[in-house]
Amino acid sequence: MPFFIPSRLVEFEYLGGNGERDLEYEELAKDYQDEIDFAFFVVNFNYSKDEYLALTPKEKLFIMKAWETKLVSDTTHFRNATLNAVNNALRKKNKKFIELWKKKQKKLDKDFAEFSMDSVIKTEEKEGKSWVDKIYRANGMTTPKKKGGR
Repeated sequence: MPFFIPSRLVEFEYLGGNGERDLEYEELAKDYQDEIDFAFFVVNFNYSKDEYLALTPKEKLFIMKAWETKLVSDTTHFRNATLNAVNNALRKKNKKFIELWKKKQKKLDKDFAEFSMDSVIKTEEKEGKSWVDKIYRANGMTTPKKKGGR
């Protein structure tokens, strides 16, 4: 290559085979590498000859690496969705449905949390902890037993 790109940026991580070079194939393919690359871009991206020729060698490498990343990501998501569907279909009666995606937790507003904790502490100093029992009773629940004998 007439340019330098760190190999870790463009080499396939998953589709590279077993890591051993096939010297016989490389020798056979040497004279046809442009046609092999063009065929790859036509089949996978529906590129025309003009679109393919407009790409620089650097762009081709990054597109191929992005294609590998997308392929691995898509098939991993498909596997996860299938496994999730099977697990949900076979789950025990009355067992909770398993979501495929979990939302990321929102960041805590520290000022609001500190204000809330101060309010709870002040309320407990004035009225004790009986407010917790009232909330449980209002929701038709029993107060949980303390663990560890505390």
